[in-house]
Amino acid sequence: MSFIDRSVKYSVILAGAGALGLAMVVGAAAYDGTNCKAPGNCWEPKPGYPDKVAGSKYDPKHDPKEVNKQAESIKGMEARNAQRVDYFKKTGKFVYDVSKIPSAN
Repeated sequence: MSFIDRSVKYSVILAGAGALGLAMVVGAAAYDGTNCKAPGNCWEPKPGYPDKVAGSKYDPKHDPKEVNKQAESIKGMEARNAQRVDYFKKTGKFVYDVSKIPSAN
C-alpha cells in the first residue's frame, strides 16, 4: 500500500469521525431545557395538541372487542400450557400439540 493510499484512507476515516462528532454536537445543542417541569421531565405537547387526549380529535377510540382479543388469546394460551404441564406431570412426556393429549380429546 503506497503512502498516498494510506493518506487517503486516513483522511476518509478522519472525515467520517468528524462528521459523526459534528452530528452529535448539533443534536445535543438543539435541546435548550428551558421548559422542564422537573429535572428530566421536559416533554411538552406541540401547539394545538390538547393536554388530555380522551375526548379530543386525537383520541383513538379503540373498540373494546379488539382490545380484549389479546387478553382472550393469552387466556387460551395459559389453558393450553396448563394441559401440557398436567400431562407432563402425569406421564413424564411433553406433548406440544394439545390435540394429541388423550385427556384433551
